[in-house]
Amino acid sequence: MRRNFLGMTAAILFTAVLPQPSMGQKLTAADYLTFNGTVRAKYEYKTEDDEGRFEVRNCRLSASGRILPAVAYKAEIDLSDEGEIKMRDAYVELSPLDGLDLTVGQMRVPFTIDAHRSPHRQYFANRSFIAKQVANIRDVGVMAGYTFRLSEDKDGPGESPSAAGTSVTLEGGFFNGSGLTDQKDYWTKSYNYSLKASAMIDGQMGVVVSCMHMRPAMTGIMMWNGGAYWHAHGWHVEAEYLHKEYSGGAFKAVNAVDAFVAKRLPMRKVFDGVSLLGRYDYMDDHSDGTPDDSGRLTVNDPRRHRITAGATLHLGGKSLKTDIRLNYEKYFYGSDATPNVSERDKIVVELMCRF
Repeated sequence: MRRNFLGMTAAILFTAVLPQPSMGQKLTAADYLTFNGTVRAKYEYKTEDDEGRFEVRNCRLSASGRILPAVAYKAEIDLSDEGEIKMRDAYVELSPLDGLDLTVGQMRVPFTIDAHRSPHRQYFANRSFIAKQVANIRDVGVMAGYTFRLSEDKDGPGESPSAAGTSVTLEGGFFNGSGLTDQKDYWTKSYNYSLKASAMIDGQMGVVVSCMHMRPAMTGIMMWNGGAYWHAHGWHVEAEYLHKEYSGGAFKAVNAVDAFVAKRLPMRKVFDGVSLLGRYDYMDDHSDGTPDDSGRLTVNDPRRHRITAGATLHLGGKSLKTDIRLNYEKYFYGSDATPNVSERDKIVVELMCRF
């Protein structure tokens, strides 16, 4: 642990004394502060139980910016995360060299594809099992990332969220393992860690592999993840697999899969476009790693398959975006499973506004 501490301290000091990029660059008022928000309101109807509900799923506000050419920040809070107020991101980012970033604070750990999507970038009204149950992890710690380009940008038909060309990003970090609310009196001898490598090929094809070790309560958990996606010509095709192991055989290993396809079509009246979507996801019996009163790990989420079909109507441009998401979710459980009241067959209508 002393070596871990000395290593992290040396990394911070090293990046602090490196030459700063673009020191002559003048920042504008827009560089200092960018304000964004996302509101998601929805109605869900459970077809088997003939019950429905209205819900504000998110009311997320964030402020971000750059106070120096090499120093950026982000602060994000959700005023209604399923009815609760939760702090999301709160970090400072140092960029001592082009392509190199060191982030300190509270953040989403570098792990998986789908779990990293913000609410306004989600394709479906409800997240995949990987993103919601198996690998939904934010924590407090330090993370380093470096991106290097293997080829120059070029013009092309791709519609990737990343720039064209081929690049590789390597990320890794150490984290408390305390989550977001237990920081003041939390001390540990065993940090969580994660590693992630991402490649973007010709601005269209993405490949991601990652791993993470965590230790909720007294049980060590190791997770391995790999996935790929293709994004071009209005298509997005993606598949992701996650394997989760518990130390000492405390719980049976968990496998989870998320695979979906989306096709965006242009529209000329009222809406800017419509996306047609289909998804299949699966997870084994899953434990969050917290033991019960007898000290054993129990099933928090029962094994299930799910098929989701839907359409999304798009309004607005890049800075002001509104989506109307229409989804139908069909669940498949074993005969001995007791489904969560919210994890059953349902129709979802969601209005998402990003500003």
